[in-house]
Amino acid sequence: MEENLSFLEVKNYTEGEVRELSPLALAYIGDACFEILVRSEILDARKNPNKLHRESIKFVRAKSQRELFKNIEDKLTEEEMKIFKRGRNAKSHTIPKNADPIDYRIATGVEALFGYLYLLKKYERIREIFKEMTK
Repeated sequence: MEENLSFLEVKNYTEGEVRELSPLALAYIGDACFEILVRSEILDARKNPNKLHRESIKFVRAKSQRELFKNIEDKLTEEEMKIFKRGRNAKSHTIPKNADPIDYRIATGVEALFGYLYLLKKYERIREIFKEMTK
C-alpha cells in the first residue's frame, strides 16, 4: 500500500510569488533544504547521532558554507547569482556570536539560493549545485 506523502510536497509557487518573498524568508526555507541534503549525504548506520551531528556541522556552519560557496560561485546562472546577492545583502538583525559577519552573510546568500530553487521545485539544479559544492 502506497503511503500518502503529500505533506512533503511543496506548495505550487509562481516565480513571481517566490521573488516577492524576502531574502530572509528564502534563507529560512533554504536552511532546512540544505540541512536535509547534508544529513542525507553523511548518513551512516555505523555512526551514532552525536557523531552525525558533529559531521554535519562541518557543512552547515557559516564559515563552512562560505568555503563551499567558492566551489560554485562561477557556476551560477545570472539569476541564481542575483538571488544569492539578495540573501547576502539582507539585513539580519542577529548574527550568532561565534560567527564572522561576512561568513554569516555569505551563508545567508547560499541558503536564500537553496530556498529559491526549492520553492520553484528545481530539485535537479539543487542536486547539481550541492554536488559541486561538496566535491
